[in-house]
Amino acid sequence: MRFLAPLNRAIVFLSAVALVLASCVLTYSVVLRYFTPEPTDWQDEFSVFLLIGVTFLSAAWVHSQRGHIGIEAVAGLLSPRANRIRFFIVDMLSAAFCAFFAWKSWTLLHEAWVEGYVSATAWAPPLWIPYLAMAAGMTLLTLQIVVQAFVSNSVPRGTHEP
Repeated sequence: MRFLAPLNRAIVFLSAVALVLASCVLTYSVVLRYFTPEPTDWQDEFSVFLLIGVTFLSAAWVHSQRGHIGIEAVAGLLSPRANRIRFFIVDMLSAAFCAFFAWKSWTLLHEAWVEGYVSATAWAPPLWIPYLAMAAGMTLLTLQIVVQAFVSNSVPRGTHEP
């Protein structure tokens, strides 16, 4: 699974670019609304699509860094072996949830593609675009969780084994 690290880095780079682009588009929208009476109907939705992509596609990289929020109230109370078991159980439960989410996202993507769903705005972009980001992102996150649980068996950052 050596392809995950470079893939995650590439996605994070593209996510950073998308985040800057969304910021620029929203700034343009605010300036345009302030100085002209010209309506803006695409900027908000375009930015939302970018932010959906950033959120879902970068989730696997965040998990690879063990950067998700975790409650570590019992970490200091458990032995290193018990902590590894606890992390494995949490990873498996997380993987099961993410796999279900990914599966439902792929079915939603298929439905949006086949039925030609578009958003209910004047711009009306196709909804398969954000659904693809959701499905791909959750699939990558599931794969990342499983790889970390079985291959690296790593303890999250900031957790000190007694």
